[in-house]
Amino acid sequence: QVQLRESGGGLVQAGGSLSLSCAASGRLFSSYGMGWFRKALGKAREFVAAVGLSGRSTYYADAVKGRFTISRDNAENTVYLQMNSLKPEDTAVYYCAASRHQAGSLLYLQNQYDYWGQGTQVTVSS
Repeated sequence: QVQLRESGGGLVQAGGSLSLSCAASGRLFSSYGMGWFRKALGKAREFVAAVGLSGRSTYYADAVKGRFTISRDNAENTVYLQMNSLKPEDTAVYYCAASRHQAGSLLYLQNQYDYWGQGTQVTVSS
């Protein structure tokens, strides 16, 4: 069982930056593929970014490529999402998720994840 807790959300002006963290409880964090998803008001939850077991493999949605960076620290049981050049359309609740069985290119699929955090609100003002 893994518990995930996101932090770092807040209000920022367009063009600004925020850094999200997701701390995982339990052992074997390094054996989970990790991802970030987001859900904007009135829209379905969507993939943002994912990272493989060691951190070398990363995957991004087209909408955030070049602006967001996902990373992980297996010693600290934490995954990060650095968000730069934020846009109002990035406003959403951001969720961290962990996958027991997937660590590769299918990490963009929500059904590959077994554990989800409660989410943290990111609001980008224009």
